[in-house]
Amino acid sequence: MTSFDDRERAFETKFARDEEMAFRITARRNRLLGSWAAGLMGLTAAETDAYAKAVVQADFEEAGDEDVIRKLLGDLVSAQVDIDEARVRAALHDATVEARRQLIGIEE
Repeated sequence: MTSFDDRERAFETKFARDEEMAFRITARRNRLLGSWAAGLMGLTAAETDAYAKAVVQADFEEAGDEDVIRKLLGDLVSAQVDIDEARVRAALHDATVEARRQLIGIEE
């Protein structure tokens, strides 16, 4: 083995680990967002859990965050919650920070 092969393998391992962590952070963020929105809609504990899972699933519709924002905004407006896109985006940012904090804390 050459040192180049070792570095290449280390880079590939780090890349795979970083991608897995990013996926876990996004999934945790979406679950937190689902719980937040369920609270605004006044859902029960069982409904909140199901809704949070539905938000996680919604993220697989397309790349990026727009599918999650669209689902949350549509569901909240349908439930007659007084909310706008800016507030949903702010909640998305806050949930991303919290998810990262929770998962990085687990790693340490």
